[in-house]
Amino acid sequence: MFQDRVVIITGASSGIGKATAIEFARNGAKVVIAARNIEKLKLVESEIKSFQPEVFAIQADVDVEADCEKIVKECINKFGKLNVLINNAGISMRALFSELDLQVIEKVMQTNFWGTVYCTKHALPYLLETKGSVVGVLSTAAFRGLPGRTGYSAAKFAVNGFLECVRTENVYKGLHVLIAAPGFTTSNIRVTALMKDGSEQGKSPRQEGKMISAERVAKRIFRSVKKRKSHLVMSYYGKLIYVFNKFCPVWLDKAVYRHFAKEEGSPFK
Repeated sequence: MFQDRVVIITGASSGIGKATAIEFARNGAKVVIAARNIEKLKLVESEIKSFQPEVFAIQADVDVEADCEKIVKECINKFGKLNVLINNAGISMRALFSELDLQVIEKVMQTNFWGTVYCTKHALPYLLETKGSVVGVLSTAAFRGLPGRTGYSAAKFAVNGFLECVRTENVYKGLHVLIAAPGFTTSNIRVTALMKDGSEQGKSPRQEGKMISAERVAKRIFRSVKKRKSHLVMSYYGKLIYVFNKFCPVWLDKAVYRHFAKEEGSPFK
């Protein structure tokens, strides 16, 4: 189905972004992969080229609108069209709101929210031409605020609302919008999560081996794009939160607090 279709994936140098790029490429898509770390990105490009020569790596920072515009323009210059945009690039944070430097929230919002807005804005005309897909790789945090992650939750809530608006505005134009919430996935995002002073966390406070693999998430995202689904909530934990947040939010406040308080080095107890 994706033979000769063109897909842009941001944050493609590792984790879900890398796995998603490989999954679409294995299914015939021409892929444009973008990330800040060009060395890691080139390794992903080489891996994909072993079975799909139509891959193009672009060094870009989604914090910068000009870089997002560059990703789309270079994609169109090389392949002449765009069928799918996967907004995957993102960063996390972990600190009490009362203690953190507000620049941490600004940084998380700039990357997670504005990066999605910039890329979607510049890609939209081409996606409307092909009646293509916009994908937002979100989180359970897009539906339920998570303690110690105020900036991350705020950004994901914002992206959720933004993409719902984009979907509704283009409901009669053939644009497909997928809001994907994989749940906790094995990736580098917790290692690079920002602490209260803006420094990186350095290690994951969770048991990565017990999480969903990035490859499994990529397969689910691919199938959801193929079927043009509107939402994807993968984990059992995520589905419970989605339901309980509607029907018993007060109870959920305490349950979520207790769950995250168990993390190694939790900023609250």
